[in-house]
Amino acid sequence: MTLALKIILLIASIILIISILLQSSNSAGLSGSIGGGAEQLFGKKRSSGYDALLSKIATVTAVLFIVISLVLVAIE
Repeated sequence: MTLALKIILLIASIILIISILLQSSNSAGLSGSIGGGAEQLFGKKRSSGYDALLSKIATVTAVLFIVISLVLVAIE
């Protein structure tokens, strides 16, 4: 049981790393955080496309990673 969960945890972590690294950067550096912070919150939403798919994959695998980690800690 724990071996199967550890294998699933390993696969989820690899998918999470890859999906985060493949996402395009949306920060404009220090000047973007000072002047353009509102634009990131209220403008330019990523509702469709490749970045949206990667964002959903990253969210699902992050939740899966946390849940499996908590289950493994509770079991062992």
